[in-house]
Amino acid sequence: MKTLKLLLTLFVAATTLTSCVVRNEEIIVDNIVPTEAIVSGYDLWYVDFHRTQGSAEIPFLSKAFTVSFLNGNMYANNNIVDIGQTGNGLGINVGSYRTFDDGVIETFHTQDGDYSFEVIELSNNEIRLNDLNNNVSYFLIGYQRNNFDYDKLFYDNIEFFLQEYIAWERVETRNGAPNPFDAEHFLQFTPENNTTFYSSHDAFGTNLASINWDFVGGYTVDNIIDYDNLKFLTLNYDGGDTEEFELSVVNDGEIELFHLNTQTVYVFRGRGYIQFLKGENANGSKKPVRNSNRKRTKIKRKEITRKVLK
Repeated sequence: MKTLKLLLTLFVAATTLTSCVVRNEEIIVDNIVPTEAIVSGYDLWYVDFHRTQGSAEIPFLSKAFTVSFLNGNMYANNNIVDIGQTGNGLGINVGSYRTFDDGVIETFHTQDGDYSFEVIELSNNEIRLNDLNNNVSYFLIGYQRNNFDYDKLFYDNIEFFLQEYIAWERVETRNGAPNPFDAEHFLQFTPENNTTFYSSHDAFGTNLASINWDFVGGYTVDNIIDYDNLKFLTLNYDGGDTEEFELSVVNDGEIELFHLNTQTVYVFRGRGYIQFLKGENANGSKKPVRNSNRKRTKIKRKEITRKVLK
């Protein structure tokens, strides 16, 4: 009798354990999220380029600040200026895509060709795209259009934002003491690299094509610890002069420079918005276009403490 009870107990326990294992397997299977649901779950994917890993690059992802995958269509914002307006916030249509249940997305870019990626879900709004044929991984952060983090976009990519106008014209000066920088009426930051600037003393309102860029130099942008919406800008003129500012973004057409030595506030407004397009899109644009196929690069900034508390 005892032997029978023991066998019965072992049988029940084994059956119960087997049932638990089956149920757990079913839960794992049921929790798999389709690749399409992941990539189309957000209106915009911010390309966090500074976290990119690997030695290769995918051209369209290296140009884009955001990409979108919606209903088989692929969109990209290659400019920071007007990013909330172009294509109703999605940017321009750059191709198509298709997804597979094994976590793969294939993209078909109209200019840069076809690519296949493994989609890894890192959190509820963050994914990693591993290129299946090249040694590179991109990190994307998901947003809906109504909650996109514009501050992160502008300040993480401030060098690229400064390049998107042919010139920055000074439109306002407030407070502070007279100093040599008062003579600077225009600034220019070129897209050929992220370190060169030009300045001009030409009269306000001068036609963009007629501006004489009197001075040239190098510039750096540093992070200010505990201030996500502020940068430290240093202009190093080739002649030996150095000017230091706190740089803040007013909107996508204005910046504010706070001169540390004199506590003068300068407001500069962008003139000659440059669209970074190529091919047919560039030829059809009515705005100034640089056909340079600008690509983002990893920016390494120093972390500094704030020097002046206003």
